[in-house]
Amino acid sequence: MKSLWKLSLLFGMAMVLSGLAQAVDVKIGFLVKQPEEPWFQVETKFAQKCGADYGFEVIAIGVPDGERVLNAIDNIAANGAQGFVICTPDVRLGPGIVARAKANNLKLVTVDDRFIDASGKYMEEIPYVGMSAFNIGRQMGEALMDELQKRNWPIAEVGFLLTTYDELDTTRERTEGAVAAATEKGFPASQIYRAPIIGMMEIPTSLTAANVILTQYPNVKYWIVGGPNDNSVLGAVRALEGNNHPVANAIAVGINGTDCINELEKATPTSFYGSILGLAGVEGYKTSEMLYKWIKDGTSPQLDTRTVGRLITRENFRQVLKEEGMD
Repeated sequence: MKSLWKLSLLFGMAMVLSGLAQAVDVKIGFLVKQPEEPWFQVETKFAQKCGADYGFEVIAIGVPDGERVLNAIDNIAANGAQGFVICTPDVRLGPGIVARAKANNLKLVTVDDRFIDASGKYMEEIPYVGMSAFNIGRQMGEALMDELQKRNWPIAEVGFLLTTYDELDTTRERTEGAVAAATEKGFPASQIYRAPIIGMMEIPTSLTAANVILTQYPNVKYWIVGGPNDNSVLGAVRALEGNNHPVANAIAVGINGTDCINELEKATPTSFYGSILGLAGVEGYKTSEMLYKWIKDGTSPQLDTRTVGRLITRENFRQVLKEEGMD
């Protein structure tokens, strides 16, 4: 009987030791191209929250250039990490990053910016989490149409001033999404006026682009305004102001929700109605969770995961920012 008891005890101890040997002390890197930017700070914050929730370590490193990307990958590997999440400073670094990850036996998930290969095609075999550009654009278009309907303006007297930047697939998809949402809700395609931005998507270049349209269509009484990001829309708002267009006769909605807070805080409202806030916290948490489960449980992540946004306005932006951990 004693022999049987000893045998059972030894078997139990062996099982415990085997379980300990198989346990994974998970550690991941979280590498972002602009650690000083609020978006990436929120992503990192929520990656660390995910680590606290699941009990793994997150090594956060800023990687503003290619050399520091490769150094960071070597660094986290030397510190015992089994994988990393990255928003690369240059999507063309993709093949080199993948090669360095493989050399260090690290799993890899990309966030925000998708890798491209030497031929300029997306590296679809690498797990990616980012905003759905087309659907974010749809949200912008829907917000504009919803507010337009509330104001009961006659459609025949409304123009849709849409600043565009078709050089990037992401920004082109955003404006296409806005057009799709507006036309599906009955807005005439013939009254959508595109204003191509030349140069960076900043307020001055967007103002210049919008002025061309306002000069061509001086008799439009009401305007709805959209564009690929907040600054491209704010530039159009400044152009309307410069042309003495009544504030109450325009509705402008941006995308990102990061460059418009000062506008929403102004004591006197402008024509800038709101923005579709990208959910940085969701992306930071989700990518870290995916990578953790891949390392610990062998659960392969989806190759393409897309997020949407939330509409922020003067009335709700403080509450939404707080809820999303961005206050």
